[in-house]
Amino acid sequence: MQKESRKVREFRRREQEILDTALKLFLEHGEDSVTVEMIADTVGIGKGTIYKHFKSKAEIYLRLMLNYERELNELFHSDTVASDKEALSRAYFAFRMRDPQRYRLFDRLEEKVLKGHQVPEMVEQLHTIRASNFERLTRLIEGRIEEGKLEDVPPYFHYCAAWALVHGAVALYHSPFWSNVLEDQEGFFQFLMDIGVRMGNKRVKRDDAGEEVIEPSVEE
Repeated sequence: MQKESRKVREFRRREQEILDTALKLFLEHGEDSVTVEMIADTVGIGKGTIYKHFKSKAEIYLRLMLNYERELNELFHSDTVASDKEALSRAYFAFRMRDPQRYRLFDRLEEKVLKGHQVPEMVEQLHTIRASNFERLTRLIEGRIEEGKLEDVPPYFHYCAAWALVHGAVALYHSPFWSNVLEDQEGFFQFLMDIGVRMGNKRVKRDDAGEEVIEPSVEE
């Protein structure tokens, strides 16, 4: 039993090494230029060993994407977000923008596997995790709406707007023109994150004289 346990640990360690190496190569050279042989050579194993873990390069793509979505799922269910709903927006933007290259890579990979109808069972797993993320987001956003902190619109308005802002930020990051314009990228993305955190906040109502209108609470 102990020997089998070591074998399992070694198998998982090698599998993670393959995934980490593949991700590094995809980011450096582009996924189309990276072959299974390149991944195997970089890890220092035979090509056949790769196929003991993954049936195809598309499976490697999807495992990387699944791991990424699971990380986001753990974030949404973390104690920090559960205890402080205001942390949700900042945590989401920080997660997406901490590695814009990885975000863009996975966006491309998803388009490839869907267009090629590759590994449908793993695509279904990806969509299941996404559905769980959306359900969690919906509950959190509904809570903020009920508290009067966010505009009372369908919850998907809020998270689709957040996705659009992140997607645009990633496009800016990779644009040759705009990357030159953004002399202070770190400062800009922090500024954009602050906008994202405030985006969708319920607007303060004012009367004709411009004075803030205080609406009575439900208890009153």
